[in-house]
Amino acid sequence: MTTETGLRERKKQQTRQRIQDCAIELFAESGFDKVPVAAIARAADVSEATVFNYFPTKEDLVYEGMEAFENALLAAVRDRTDGVSVLTAFRDFVLQPRGALADRDPAGIERIATVARLAADSPALQGRERQTFDRFTHALAELVAAERGVRRDDPEAWVVANALMGVNRAMKSSVHRQALAGQSGKRIAKDVLALGRRTLDLLEDGLGA
Repeated sequence: MTTETGLRERKKQQTRQRIQDCAIELFAESGFDKVPVAAIARAADVSEATVFNYFPTKEDLVYEGMEAFENALLAAVRDRTDGVSVLTAFRDFVLQPRGALADRDPAGIERIATVARLAADSPALQGRERQTFDRFTHALAELVAAERGVRRDDPEAWVVANALMGVNRAMKSSVHRQALAGQSGKRIAKDVLALGRRTLDLLEDGLGA
């Protein structure tokens, strides 16, 4: 039973990856806004319903990884060990290389560059990115407020969340810029982690400095 379950899960993952790979290839050729989901389904040899079963929206085909990262970031802050500050938990998470930056895989870096190009040319993807950052900023602010025992719209919690997510956005933008410029994964990882340390030090030391 366990073997059968494992096989089904592997097949599902293979189907998911095939759909996403076909979508990214088509988007890279024609642009995100010009490729219908029906074309993605044909390329992946699945139905449109299957595409939407795996990816609820067309934008998820591009930004699923971003959603997963932000969810993991929020969990790292929420589930941190007693005595660890929000800033420390945030720092420990964002300064840990992941994915293509950890593997230094040229194909992974090229995939990042492709996503950056797609986003730059698509108002729909730009809107989705803003919505995602806004949603997680709100969630982080509410988490900080709840831990402090203050109202959900507490201005200090809001400032903390926006400052931390600002670091996150700056790091993401840096990765995209350097990937588009053809930098290696090793160089990108080094530069973006230095950026993260520098900006987090600024927050820890206080803006007055």
